[in-house]
Amino acid sequence: MRKVLIPTKLDKFAADWLIERNYNVVLDAATPIADLFKANPDAEVVIVRSEKITPELIDLLPELKLIVRAGAGFNTIDIKYARKKNIDVMNTPGANSNAVAEEVIALMLASARHVVAADKSTRAGLWEKSKLMGHELTGKTVGILGLGHIGQLLVKRLSGFEVKVLGFDPMISPALAEKLGVELCSVERIFAESDFVSLHIPENDETRGMINRRLFESMKPGATLVNCARAGVINEGDLRAVKATQKISYLNDVYPKDEAGEKSIADVADLMMPHLGANTFEANFNAARKSAEQIVDYFEKGVTTAVVNKSLPDGLDAKYQHLAYVLASLTRAYLGTDKNPSRVETSFYGTLGQFANWMTPPIAAAISGSSAIDRSPRDAEQYLAEAGVELVNRDVDNKKNYGASMSIDIFAGDSPIYKGGCRGTIIENKLMISRLNDFDGLYLDPVGHHLFVEYTDEPGVIGAIAGILGEKNINIMDIRAPQDTRSGKSLSVITTNVEVPDMLVEKIRETVNASKAFRFSYLA
Repeated sequence: MRKVLIPTKLDKFAADWLIERNYNVVLDAATPIADLFKANPDAEVVIVRSEKITPELIDLLPELKLIVRAGAGFNTIDIKYARKKNIDVMNTPGANSNAVAEEVIALMLASARHVVAADKSTRAGLWEKSKLMGHELTGKTVGILGLGHIGQLLVKRLSGFEVKVLGFDPMISPALAEKLGVELCSVERIFAESDFVSLHIPENDETRGMINRRLFESMKPGATLVNCARAGVINEGDLRAVKATQKISYLNDVYPKDEAGEKSIADVADLMMPHLGANTFEANFNAARKSAEQIVDYFEKGVTTAVVNKSLPDGLDAKYQHLAYVLASLTRAYLGTDKNPSRVETSFYGTLGQFANWMTPPIAAAISGSSAIDRSPRDAEQYLAEAGVELVNRDVDNKKNYGASMSIDIFAGDSPIYKGGCRGTIIENKLMISRLNDFDGLYLDPVGHHLFVEYTDEPGVIGAIAGILGEKNINIMDIRAPQDTRSGKSLSVITTNVEVPDMLVEKIRETVNASKAFRFSYLA
C-alpha cells in the first residue's frame, strides 16, 4: 500500500478518494513539515500547496517517487534536486485559475469604490460620502501582462464591464488574441494607457524586477496596478519612490514568503491580502481532485503528462535541447520580440528525428520566456496550442547528409507574414549555428555576447560598427559576415566582451542604415 503525505490544508476529497483506492494517506497540516517527514520515511508521494520543498526535506523521504503541487506554480519545489533523486514533480495547472481571476476583479472594484475604507468609516459612525467618491470599472482600459489560464479567464470575467483590454504575452498568436477580444501591444503601452494593470507573469531571471520605475512613471495619474502573480516581478524600491509623487494605487496579494509578520510592501500597498488568490473552496477542491486523479493515473496507468521535471529518453543528449532553445531564441530575436508567433516549423535530421517531440519544451521556453525547458513534450505542445501557435514538424530528406542537426522557423502575422529561421548542430561538443534566415555559412558559437546587424551590402560598414564600439571601449572578440547574394544583404555578427547597450545598438542601426540591429547573449 503506497503512502501519501499531505502536509497542507487541502480539501479532504483528495485523501478520501485515494483511501478508497487503497492508498495509505496521512493528512496533517498541523505538524511541522520536517517532523511529519521524519515520522513517515516510507512515504512515496507528497502533495503540497505553497510549502517549500528543499533538498533537505526530500532527503528525509528515501522512498519518495512523486511530489504533486496542488496548483500551477512550482517555484517552491527544488525540481532539479528532485530529478537528481529520480523523483517526478507534477503540478495541476488551471485548478486555481478562476479563483485568481475573480480575486483580481474583486480587488479592482474594492479599490475603485473604497470598499474597505467605507466599511471602517461607517462602522466608526461617520458619513463620508463626498470623501469616498469612487470610479466605475465599466468603459475603462485594462492591461493584462500574461495571457495564460488566469489572464484569459480574467478577460472573460471582465467582458460584462465593457472594458477595452490591452494584452502582452509573447506566446499568444494574433488570431487567438482577436478571438479573446484583446489588443496585443507592448508592456510600455499597457502601462501608459491603462486605467488598471493586472500582472499574470511568472517570476524568473527575465521577469524579476521588470515592473520598474520607468513603467511606474508612465502610468496615468490615478491608475491602479494589481499584483496577484509573484512578488519578485515588482521593483519595490522603484514603486516606493514613484508612489510618493504620482497618484497610483497598488493592490497586492503576493509576498516573498507566505508567513505572518510585517510586510515590506505595506507602506505602498493600498490593499493587501494574505495570498488569497487560490483560497476558495472551489479552487481547493479542484486542486485536490486533480492531484488525487493524477497520482492514481501516474502509478496505475503510467500517465506522466503533468510531470514538470521530465528526464530525457535514452539516446538523447541534453545538449540538443539546449541547441533547440538557442536556435528558437535567436530566431525570435531576429524576427522581433514585438511580433507574436503564429506558427513554428521544425526539421530534425539524422538521429534527432526520433526525438522531435522532446525539442518542443525548449522551443516553447525560448519563444515564451515562461514555459520551463524541462516540462514534458505533451505539456509544451498543449501550451503552444492554448496560445494559438501552430506547431509543424516537417518531413526531412536525410540524403542531404546534415547529420544530427535541426532547423527551426518561426512565423508571425497573417498579412504580411514575417519569418525567421535558424539551423544548427553540435560540433566537438559545442553548439554551432550554421544559418540564420537566408544567411548561410554563419558557423557561430552562440556562447557569449553578440551584436547582429543586417544591412544592404556595401564597403565600410563593418569598420563603422567597429569604430562605434571602440569609442565605448567595447572589445571585439570575433566577427562573422555572411552574405545573401539574392537579396544583396549582408549580416555582421560581432562577438563582444560585454553586452552592447541598447542606446549603442540604436546608434549603430542609424549610422549604417541597418534593416535589423539587435543583441543576443547566451551564457552557458
